[in-house]
Amino acid sequence: MSSQPRSTRLIVTRPRAQADDWVHHLRAHGIDAVALPLIEIAPAAAPELVRAAWSDLPQCRAAVFVSPNAVEQFFALRPAQATWPGQVLAATTGPGSDTALQKAGVPAAQRIAPLEDAAQFDSESLWARINDQPWSGARVLIVRGDGGREWLAERFRDAGAQVGFVAAYHRGTPTLDADGATLLRRAIEQPAEHCWFFSSSEAIDHLKGLCAAHGLDPQWARARALATHPRIAERARRLGCGHIEELPPSIEGVVRALAGA
Repeated sequence: MSSQPRSTRLIVTRPRAQADDWVHHLRAHGIDAVALPLIEIAPAAAPELVRAAWSDLPQCRAAVFVSPNAVEQFFALRPAQATWPGQVLAATTGPGSDTALQKAGVPAAQRIAPLEDAAQFDSESLWARINDQPWSGARVLIVRGDGGREWLAERFRDAGAQVGFVAAYHRGTPTLDADGATLLRRAIEQPAEHCWFFSSSEAIDHLKGLCAAHGLDPQWARARALATHPRIAERARRLGCGHIEELPPSIEGVVRALAGA
């Protein structure tokens, strides 16, 4: 059970589906958590390209999913009767995406992700697990939203693979309802009573834009944030957050951070 003071509220900024799940688990640990999704997830702008990717999947050596949303939106457009091809590896950059693949029915023998004790859950940690496989001449599909880092694609190309991409969903800035706008205002006006949980640099950019759109004047130097990756922490520093702590992207990691461990 967390010893976090009741006066501090943790704001979970992940997309709605993941934010609600995190809030549920964090509250079970005694954390006063609330969802304020700062990334809106919408279906693919070109669903026919996702369906075509499903048709081409048996010719791939691997498909890489960059997030749980990539998994969920890709499988939402799975053609009727289609199953995961037995020879295709399903790779992810972290446990959340791997769990989504498991729920989608991809067998454990075909899934691969960074090790549980990896320093970070990211493309670099995934590549460390798969870089010794024979990629020369192999086809690799990267399933993502609109754009993203090219680092992993470059590693595959360096190893001789043919890399393709499909945008399975669209990311955007959310439109806050009345409750969301009220929560945002309270968090900005009472920074000592709130803590931001960031798992995306893009969410931080959206937060800055939403504050401007709602006429808020944040005192970021008084704000506290938890960040799940060094790149995200650096983006929070550029925003001006006065207290930033890096932690693993896990419920346990957040609980320990809020308990002062």
